[in-house]
Amino acid sequence: MIDLNNGWKFELVTELVNGHLFEYDELKMRDINVPHDYSIEQPMDWSGASDGCVGYARGGLAWYRKHIYVDSDMLYNKKVFINFDGIYNRAHIYFNEQLVTFHPYGYSPCLVDVTPYLKEGDNLLAVYVDHSRLCDSRWYTGSGIYRKVTMHVLPKTYIPVWGTQITTECNSHEFAKVNVSIDLVNEESFEKHLRVVTSFISPIGELVAEHENHITIDKDYKLTQSVEIKDPTLWGIYEGFRYVAITKVFDGDYCIQTKETVFGIRYFHFDTNEGFFLNGKNELIKGVCLHHDAGLVGAAIPNDVMRRRIEMLIMAGTNAIRTAHNPYSADFFDLCDEYGILVQEEFYDEWDYPKGKKFNQKEKLFDYKFHGHDEFFREYGKQDLQNVIKRDFNHPCIIQWSIGNEIEWTYPKYNNATGYWNANAGGGYFFNEPPYSVEEIREICRKLPKEHIEIGKTARMLTDWTKEIDTTRPVIANCILPSASYESGYVDALDMVGFSYRRIMYDRCHKYYPDKPIMGTENVAQWHDWKAVLDRPFISGLFIWVGIDYVGECGGKRGDTGMRVTPSGFIDAAGFDKPSFHMMKALWREDTPELFIATNTLEKSVYDLKDGQLVQKKGLPVWHRRLWVWHDMNTHFNYNLGEDIVVEVYSNCEEVSFYQNDELICTQVESDNEDRIYKCALKYRGGEIKVVGTKGEHKYASVIKESLEATDVFITVDKTEISTNFDSVVHVVAQLKDKNGVEVRCKEEEIEFLTKGSDGMVRFLGVDNGNNSYEATYQNPKIQTNRGRALMIVGANRPGIMKVCAEIRGTLSNVIDINVVE
Repeated sequence: MIDLNNGWKFELVTELVNGHLFEYDELKMRDINVPHDYSIEQPMDWSGASDGCVGYARGGLAWYRKHIYVDSDMLYNKKVFINFDGIYNRAHIYFNEQLVTFHPYGYSPCLVDVTPYLKEGDNLLAVYVDHSRLCDSRWYTGSGIYRKVTMHVLPKTYIPVWGTQITTECNSHEFAKVNVSIDLVNEESFEKHLRVVTSFISPIGELVAEHENHITIDKDYKLTQSVEIKDPTLWGIYEGFRYVAITKVFDGDYCIQTKETVFGIRYFHFDTNEGFFLNGKNELIKGVCLHHDAGLVGAAIPNDVMRRRIEMLIMAGTNAIRTAHNPYSADFFDLCDEYGILVQEEFYDEWDYPKGKKFNQKEKLFDYKFHGHDEFFREYGKQDLQNVIKRDFNHPCIIQWSIGNEIEWTYPKYNNATGYWNANAGGGYFFNEPPYSVEEIREICRKLPKEHIEIGKTARMLTDWTKEIDTTRPVIANCILPSASYESGYVDALDMVGFSYRRIMYDRCHKYYPDKPIMGTENVAQWHDWKAVLDRPFISGLFIWVGIDYVGECGGKRGDTGMRVTPSGFIDAAGFDKPSFHMMKALWREDTPELFIATNTLEKSVYDLKDGQLVQKKGLPVWHRRLWVWHDMNTHFNYNLGEDIVVEVYSNCEEVSFYQNDELICTQVESDNEDRIYKCALKYRGGEIKVVGTKGEHKYASVIKESLEATDVFITVDKTEISTNFDSVVHVVAQLKDKNGVEVRCKEEEIEFLTKGSDGMVRFLGVDNGNNSYEATYQNPKIQTNRGRALMIVGANRPGIMKVCAEIRGTLSNVIDINVVE
């Protein structure tokens, strides 16, 4: 495998030009490396040309060009493939001025055979990206060659790039049977007699098994090898143990190809009554949905950025991720394998019909810029779906294939069968069962006129495509109206059913449709959704919407929302924790003491004070009907003297005591609060709040202090050594502090991040503060803090010492040296 990520030329254009021709003037093009996202590097567009659905990002037309030198050896008896892991979108790929393929879907890999176009010497690879439909999604997509590009030079008789599939059979830790399916292709004009040897290497690097076959191949050949491994080291949650299968193909004594396949040994199943089992142990899926952007870096995500995000999610107790609503990069699945994170990989947000991009449920086409992928679905869907599965088949992290997200909105004839919209139900499908019975919904669906394209038929088509490649993982979908989907034929095509915000339907569907496992696949980060899982052994777990804030899905005009980032995550777009992060950590990490303090004025809180007790304010959702965005709480203790203050504590301790300036205010036990939030009211007297929690035989304390005016800024970094690789970056976090060293989180200041290195050394990726309404560009090192914090991400282009710091009102922070290696 040859890395083709460096040395590209790039140009944004306003019309189609002949950028695929050798004669095209490259002097007007920029030098770049890929992955590259040309939306995130442009200023946001508030003019109305863009929209909140994509975070007011710009798109446009662009050309990428790269010259590849080909020697005579590569031309002789070789096959050459180029793999684009992701191009957004509608990409035309040219090689030596010839169109090789058109690839419209922005999330699936594109593997092209350029062998017929090769010539000795200089070769030109050119890619034309048409993201003129800049609002073609309900969320931020990015633009360009935003994932990695590799070249694969193979012999004429070869194992294809995605030509090995490994399955494991085991039901204990004593032994495992490992089956390797190997595709071989012979493009010679004669038979080949080959020897194929596969060696199996353990997670600690030991040879644990080997298998050899002698075969004669005419054209295509599928070889299966099986070995038994004693006492296997199983891949599991937070245990990313992986094996490597090294397959060598010999022609006589000469090794013509070596292929390494990384895999994990694990076994799992979903039970209709008892939930999810991994390696024989009943586990709860504590999952989050994620969109594929990463804040300030957009869609072109260095691995270190994704590492930081995954590690934050793990800190909260997350053990699973749903790739909403599209396939992710190969790098992402490598990281989930490494960290031991379960994955539900989703294929599509749209099938045959479009979704409304500005407003969900208004499923109609708007103007040209809103046209999505549905027009390409029928022609390219099978190829895209199966290429994703072939690429990702061997990742042990993947436990489910999801064929679609809330697809029911685009087949609306079945929606009224539920009665929610035409039986005086007020559309209350989140917290109310359908007004129609199962029998009534079934009869209504039966009488509906059948059409050429039906949701059940399309679902069956997608499931069949999936199972042509993989029968080892269940097929699921995220169903927003399961009461209709069970009767429309949709669920008939699935192995198990995912419920989108429909916890109210768990018992009903388990009773009337007991043959298929069910779980939450889109839920809110609130106690009531998790409680619904804990109360029902037949529910395998859930996926919260969302783990991390994401750019886009801010429908309407700018003035309607004031947002470019959707704030439904328990981690913000800069990767900083929110109060809800600590609530989920308290719920999900039961064995780890959690004791987090949040405050607000009584006036701005969700409470009123009645007879000295905090009660829910009238007109606001009660705790078991709260949705995506956590109620407004602060992480500081700065108010007006004598003001009524609410203090909340998110904790998994059995008992919590509240102290203001060492005076005991109250003591509560967990059962005192049905919403699982410890809370009390007090008069503000400055100083500090301390809470002491009791868990088992141990006591734990947490303190939040009043701060003075910010006088300093202090920086921390997540590492002090990086390399010049695209994936290696450092996160620099700036925190305001007062003269006593107390963190200031109540008042914001403008700071400037500073970097110093040799000429051209620093690769500045951008800054962010996590504020979902912040309007400044990511590319300006000056930024206003949010909750007293801000983030800069930098990489490096060449080795040496890079210095990083921040400045507030002319005063420098501490300075940290970053050692950059080649």
